[in-house]
Amino acid sequence: MSKEATSPKKATGLLRSSAIVGVMTMLSRVLGLARDVVVANYFGASGSADAFFVAFKIPNFLRRLFAEGAFAQAFVPVLSEYRTQKDLKSVQLLVNYVAGTLGSVLIAITVLAVVGAPMLTAVFAPGFYLGDEGKFELAAEMLRITFPYLMLISLTAFAGSVLNSYERFAVPAFTPVLLNISLICSAIFLSPLFDPPVLALAWGVMIAGVVQLVFQLPFLARIHLLPRPRWGWNDPGVRRIMTLMIPALFGVSVTQINLLLDTVLASFLQTGSVSWLYYSDRLAELPLGVFGIAIATVILPSLSRKHAESSSEHFSSTLNWAMQMVMLIGVPAAVALFVMAEPMLITLFHYGALADRDIMMAAMSLRAYACGLLAFMLIKVLATGYFSRQDTKTPVKIGIQAAILNMVFNLLLIGPFAHVGLAAATAMSAFLNAGLLLYGLIKSGVFVWSPGWGKHLVRMLVANVSMAFVLLWLMERPEYWLQAGLLTRVLDMAMLVVVGGGVYVVALCLCGLRPRHLKHS
Repeated sequence: MSKEATSPKKATGLLRSSAIVGVMTMLSRVLGLARDVVVANYFGASGSADAFFVAFKIPNFLRRLFAEGAFAQAFVPVLSEYRTQKDLKSVQLLVNYVAGTLGSVLIAITVLAVVGAPMLTAVFAPGFYLGDEGKFELAAEMLRITFPYLMLISLTAFAGSVLNSYERFAVPAFTPVLLNISLICSAIFLSPLFDPPVLALAWGVMIAGVVQLVFQLPFLARIHLLPRPRWGWNDPGVRRIMTLMIPALFGVSVTQINLLLDTVLASFLQTGSVSWLYYSDRLAELPLGVFGIAIATVILPSLSRKHAESSSEHFSSTLNWAMQMVMLIGVPAAVALFVMAEPMLITLFHYGALADRDIMMAAMSLRAYACGLLAFMLIKVLATGYFSRQDTKTPVKIGIQAAILNMVFNLLLIGPFAHVGLAAATAMSAFLNAGLLLYGLIKSGVFVWSPGWGKHLVRMLVANVSMAFVLLWLMERPEYWLQAGLLTRVLDMAMLVVVGGGVYVVALCLCGLRPRHLKHS
């Protein structure tokens, strides 16, 4: 029996672990932006780009729902409990049964989806079906190619969940880099070989799924938990995971469902609407993925173990720390995205096929998403407080309320504000979701406010107002950015980021924040 597999590593600070995940995720997100720059340059906001984004968003949405969402939140607490209370043989059996059962279910879903691709496309993009036959057929054709990605990336997420449970955070966080590399290479090197060229992106998604799964297997072998898939539907551990996962399917991924509803309704709007929402969502997801999801990923195993050990004080302390860290990054990120919407979009995407009007339209929806960014990040952290305690029912009830409100806002705002109304509705419903999650944790006694929140909020207010004022003072009008060359844009944007970030950090320090306040073991 391996010592490495049976004895936990020396505990590392949550800030350090979050930083490791954040750095790896930052690399992935930067390459993701590079990917979007390439896609924008080659395909712009055309009908073929709209078709690909729909074909990619369907398995990507289900991946977040099943793999990174419900499955991970149900699997990690059970695996952590096995690791804490049972021996390695029991852990290995659980991994084997989950791998076999999950893999079998995913194969069946994939076969059904590939056969019924036109029906799925009609459900997720009804506007294509009713209004543009060519775009609908192209999206359905690409969906047949991209949908197997769900099976591959779900198994990748399963492997990543095992590694995260054993404090191997870097490898799962790095894995998405391979998707971005695959899509960039496909757009540049494979698109000339296809007719239409956008089909190359669909094949790039499929290739990425295979590479990401194979990449993680050696690291599972290193901790002696490489799965040997076995059908285990009746295994008690698998049954418990399934019981937790079914309600979590909705509760953990309400934000993703809301974003998908935006795509469905946007398919009825003018050509380009899906792409405008996509480009603005991609920028809003940068801080969410780099820090919000990083913190939620790191605290889930920790909270699960604290719950198994009945350490309620440390449980609440960890949630307090996570919320403060999310606010420390989320609020300035939202302010920067709101203030610098046009310069950011122009610097990243205004090349090749993407027109001036596309930038302006995407900037409006980016500002709407930015208003909800803090709520998106808090949902990730607060939901973890429930899932780590193996409570998946409460987030479901809250998620249903938020989803209903989101649809009401969608219908109210899409008429007067088109695609911007859809983004605004998602942001508004996210705050309801986050608020109800927090209220539930406080009411149940799981979360207790720690000392120092008043000082933290004052620091945040002063630092963010100072940063916003400096950015508005330094920033040129959109016309300047549209006419500037690539080097000028990059240098000016780098200057704004460095100066704005510097002002924010200096203001925090002047208000009394010190490095020791960021640490948590």
